[in-house]
Parts: sequence; C-alpha cells; structure tokens
Amino acid sequence: MDAYTSFAQVYDLFMDDIPYKEWCDYITNLLKDYHIENGILLDLGCGTGSLTQLLSKQGFDMIGVDNSSDMLEIAIEKKEQSGQDILYLLQDMREFELYGTVKAIISICDSINYILSYEDLVQVFRLVNNYLDPEGIFIFDLNTEYKYTSLLADNTIAENRDKGSFIWENYYSEEERINEYDLTLFLPTQSDNLYQKFVETHYQKCYSLTEIKSALEEAGMEFITCYDAFTKNPPEKESERIYIIAREKGKKERNLSL
Repeated sequence: MDAYTSFAQVYDLFMDDIPYKEWCDYITNLLKDYHIENGILLDLGCGTGSLTQLLSKQGFDMIGVDNSSDMLEIAIEKKEQSGQDILYLLQDMREFELYGTVKAIISICDSINYILSYEDLVQVFRLVNNYLDPEGIFIFDLNTEYKYTSLLADNTIAENRDKGSFIWENYYSEEERINEYDLTLFLPTQSDNLYQKFVETHYQKCYSLTEIKSALEEAGMEFITCYDAFTKNPPEKESERIYIIAREKGKKERNLSL
C-alpha cells in the first residue's frame, strides 16, 4: 500500500508530540536572517498542513505541495475551518510546478529523506532553484545517519490510543543506507469494539552532508550553512536532525548579462 494513505487518517493524532509552533518560530527566525518576513512561501511536502497554517498566520502567502491526496484532503479541511487563504497542490516534489517564483521554499519533517536516489535528489534541487526568486532561500531538514543507525535501526515503536493503535517497525540497511518503516495500523470501525488493520511501508534514504552539498552544486544552487536542528550550532556527531540552508543561484547573473 502507498505511504500516507491510511496513516493520513490518524497522522495528527499520533504526531501530536511534534512542536509545530516551535518549528515555525525557528523557521521564521532563519528566514529573517535573510530578510524574508513576507511574500510567497512554498511548503514542499506539507502533509496535513499543520506547519503551513502556522506560517500563514505569520503573514506568508502559503503554497503547500504534497504527493499524498489523503494528507492534502485533511490539510484542505483545516484550511476551510480556519478560513486561511492557502493554495494546496497535489504534486510529486520530483516534478512539482508553480505558476511563478517564490521568496523561499521549506521542506521539513524529513521530507527530503523520502527521495531515495541521488539523481532524484538533484532533480528536486533543480526544481527548487528554478522556482525560487533570484537569491531566494531554501531551508530543509534531514534525519541523520546517527539517528538511523543508533536510534531507529532495528527498533520497534508501538503506541495504543483510544482512536487507534500503531506498530512501527524499523529496518536500516547500512549498505544501501535505506531505512524501511513497516507501519501497521489498527483503526476503529463504525461497529463497536471492532478494528480494521492497515499496513503501509515507508522508505527513507540517509544522505551525508557531502552528498547534499554535491547535489546542491550539481543543481546550480549555493550551499550556505548547516545547523544542528533548532539551534544555530554546527551539527554534532550525535545530531539526530540537521537543517540545511541553500540559496538560488543563476537568475541574477542571467539578468545582469542581458
């Protein structure tokens, strides 16, 4: 079964420990470092739109892109309830298209780790570069090798809630640098005390910072810096998540040559 189909129904329930407000504050502060406080912002891999909505409240004109129709259906329901003016697009980040350029693009919650080949990674970065304003900013995060090998590895995570239960089994291949998540969901039906079982498989790729820098350069972008998540400190050996900031490169030079 495709990823984020059944899981979309309970994604917000089981991910209620994600501090989206703190994430939003961190991202907006990073954007301010590059004088971006308004304008059009793309959330690439927006999921159910929790972060997209918070950024909209900060005054950004938000576009959300995701390749899961189930996740976007929930995001649109949230938008309708809040009355926010957010454009959601059902697109694969390897092929996304916009009507014009944007000031900044973000891709958070390890969305980039779902790109499983280096060639596809370069393609995503090329599209990002294409749809950014001249010298626009790209901010994205990544799960690290330390997290995959030391924290996820072959571990199993399980949780039981009134509205459903899940078993999340992890398998990490150090040779392929692929983490496989086998997700089993038990969701209540309309019948009393009956649950339906759903199974999804998710895959994520572990990229080194060297590979990321190489892919950005190959895509025509400029690597700016990298932080240990939610700080402005360099990544450490035991960093679980890192944030990378890159800049659009090429449009200003082309304009000057005309």
